[in-house]
Amino acid sequence: MNIKPLADRVLIAPAAAEEKIGGIIIPDTAKEKPLRGKVVATGNGTKDEEMVLKEGDEVLYGKYAGTELEFGGEKYLMMRQSDVLAVIG
Repeated sequence: MNIKPLADRVLIAPAAAEEKIGGIIIPDTAKEKPLRGKVVATGNGTKDEEMVLKEGDEVLYGKYAGTELEFGGEKYLMMRQSDVLAVIG
């Protein structure tokens, strides 16, 4: 990965959206944005806030958190560590 977040930012690969619910295939336009993902890269933190997230963490984040990026054909979210709600596991 050639993207290195700065300060208290993290780069997250969102989990795939649900394709089916009980045998019903959901079209792309009706899929909800996933609210979980995996941390791909982290910044070093700031002098006031240390970085507690690390690469590989499964996290939950808010519905409107982050900025969407596309790099190498993959979609990512860049957000501040404070936008992450919880670490799963």
